[in-house]
Amino acid sequence: MSDPVESIPVTPDEVGLRLDRWFKIHFPDVTYGYLQKLLRSGQVRVDSRRVLANARLEAGERVRVPKAVRQPPRAKPSVKPPPGLSKADRDLIEGMILFEDDHVVLLNKPFGLAVQGGTGTKRHIDGLLAGMVDRFGDRPRLVHRLDRDTTGVLLIAKHRDAAAKLGRIFQTRSAAKTYWALVNGVPKPVQGKVEAALVKASGPDGDKVRKARPGEQDVAMHATTHYSVIDRVGQKAAWVSLKPVTGRQHQLRAHMALIGHPIVGDNKYDGDKNLPAENIENKLHLHARRLVLPHPFEKTKIDVTAPLPDHMLRSWELLGLDVRQFER
Repeated sequence: MSDPVESIPVTPDEVGLRLDRWFKIHFPDVTYGYLQKLLRSGQVRVDSRRVLANARLEAGERVRVPKAVRQPPRAKPSVKPPPGLSKADRDLIEGMILFEDDHVVLLNKPFGLAVQGGTGTKRHIDGLLAGMVDRFGDRPRLVHRLDRDTTGVLLIAKHRDAAAKLGRIFQTRSAAKTYWALVNGVPKPVQGKVEAALVKASGPDGDKVRKARPGEQDVAMHATTHYSVIDRVGQKAAWVSLKPVTGRQHQLRAHMALIGHPIVGDNKYDGDKNLPAENIENKLHLHARRLVLPHPFEKTKIDVTAPLPDHMLRSWELLGLDVRQFER
């Protein structure tokens, strides 16, 4: 019987090559997702060490390759799109990716696409990701949520362990989220904090939240938001930076409305009334601009920024606001 494990030396011309690229050359039938599973289970190693798919190979190292790789089983992950998921949908997700490694993927969520399913919502990011298990190697999992009409950075865990670790990071408030918004009027003072507990309240426009009333402590959700005015358009509108301490449903939208400056285009909290300019698009102007958090497995930080969506860029241009000073 042949040895079930082979140790393949790294050749001089392969020094510096990423491990996943090395596999693509030597074992083209092994998908990226399948390789990730083999690495997580320790079946593939470099010099007996557990490594990530993006590890750079060095001179003198040997890659441990199990028989399962040299003779892949018939039931190895499919490289074909699952039934029901179109190439256009797969391309949509690929086009959203801002950052990806073995454990996480960060997307730039577009306007109008729901994150999760619900009543009457059949097409959503969670469902699209579920149809791409062959691409990611496992069932991708949502770590946090954005409203349907909120755009920007959305964090996805690529496997169960990553989801658990990222969930704890969010629970301990170790993730710093920055949103950009356009609001009606100019908040005073120009920097401040909104602390207002919120309760859910159904209405004709669907689910909303409102400020908790006396006696509602048992159902109220503590919520805190820091805001800062970045620029203004006279007294008509302000470009604000919002940093939520907590992560309640509609928190930023409700808090800005509570201080009298609803987010432009927000049809749940009166931001769609008295728009600051005639030709401005009546769409929610709220964008998850930046997310900074500790990496769940490495001693590094994830720091990802999403560019403004088209409808907000057009509003910035219409109002004479210069986003270029913050582009990087």
